Amino acid sequence: MPRIAKTEEELKSIVHSAVNCEENGQISIADEKKLREEVIDDLIYTAVFSENEKLKEMAKKVIRKIANEYGAIPSSIHDFYMAMGRGEVDNLTVPAVNIRGMTYDVARQMFKVANKHNIGALIFEIAKSEIGYTDQRPSEYAACVLAAAIKEGFKGPVFIQGDHFQFNAKKYAENPEKELQSIKELTKEAIQSGFYNIDIDPSTLVDYSKPTLKEQQYHNYINTAKMTEYIRSIEPEGITVSVGAEIGHIGGKNSTVEEFEAFMEGYLENLPEGMAGISKMSVQTGTEHGGIPLPDGSIADVKLDFNVLKDIGKVAREKYGLGGTVQHGASTLPDELFDKFPESNCCEIHLATGFQNIMYDLIPEDFKQEIYNWLKENLKNEWKEGWTEEQFIYKTRKKGFAPFKYQWWTLDKEYKDRIMEALYNKFEFLFGKLNVFNTKDLVNKYVKPVKVPYGELKG
Repeated sequence: MPRIAKTEEELKSIVHSAVNCEENGQISIADEKKLREEVIDDLIYTAVFSENEKLKEMAKKVIRKIANEYGAIPSSIHDFYMAMGRGEVDNLTVPAVNIRGMTYDVARQMFKVANKHNIGALIFEIAKSEIGYTDQRPSEYAACVLAAAIKEGFKGPVFIQGDHFQFNAKKYAENPEKELQSIKELTKEAIQSGFYNIDIDPSTLVDYSKPTLKEQQYHNYINTAKMTEYIRSIEPEGITVSVGAEIGHIGGKNSTVEEFEAFMEGYLENLPEGMAGISKMSVQTGTEHGGIPLPDGSIADVKLDFNVLKDIGKVAREKYGLGGTVQHGASTLPDELFDKFPESNCCEIHLATGFQNIMYDLIPEDFKQEIYNWLKENLKNEWKEGWTEEQFIYKTRKKGFAPFKYQWWTLDKEYKDRIMEALYNKFEFLFGKLNVFNTKDLVNKYVKPVKVPYGELKG
């Protein structure tokens, strides 16, 4: 088992066993073998599980320093998507994976696949809602991803993304400025942690009762513009954070080209002249986050309209120079659909629940029942009328990672190995279908990483 440092002295001793620290704050890696075999495990377990907040912060800070020195550098995918918009990169869809539990170990599997297949186009993300119910603040999530990169020997840009930084419609109606401020605060925290890719989502504020498309999209585009301007004011020197927007609330009605153009017209009118805008657009194509569970717990078939992706993506690229469209809620789709995304002007696809399902399928039965009993006891108020127990469990078990975080991370080797092998195989299959094998040189051509210290913003 990795060590969890109890004191500053113990933490320093762990670090100094593989890393030289200069008085001016600079570091150099003295023993890469020991760093990757032992030290990085001790650092990430301290960063996640120490009971001392100061030690957690110290461990996260040193992981970021080591990652920068090692060459696994938090980066923005903005320039890569702009190259897509110019037609210089085509026929691939970047997988963006939400990791809800065992983040360090799961991220390692993604990096293993990336190393084997020379992948550079790959995003690690966490949504605003997931930050809460999985108990992973941005600084912890970023530390897990960067530690995993070091552990697996991955070098190059590392794309960490804030997914669905979503406005709450009810809170916005009560106090628009307060809700905007809360999104700004989360965004600032994320950027300080190394999230240089942020998906702003005021699509919840679209008002279909208004007579024109532009009026319907008003609160969506105005807040996306405000958030873009805010992000540009705090992003570190030399980095253009990739900002994503959304026109169709996922699970709602399908998006149209006309809605997209109405949004873009309003957005560009409200963006300061010469300022870099969004890089991509999330749309609704007929999916729902996590899929729709049937009474027996199986997942309903989804009618996904690829023409939505293709048509809006074409306009996004040709008229506005964006990377293309973004598909959400896709990890539970049938395997045979995934190679259709690269040919549909879809620059990015968000994947989450399918990996969670693999994890639950392969844990020990007694542990699974312990989690399910906790859900039934503590989340009774989320049990909707008419749901079977299977539907309730399927919809709520994403909330079983936070209260059992340590048990997930320290599963017996037999079970952990089985889960990780299954995840590795699924990642390898999907990343192949999405056509991101051998994209490392392509990414390096457009993305020039900037080494930013942990916690730093512009100025």
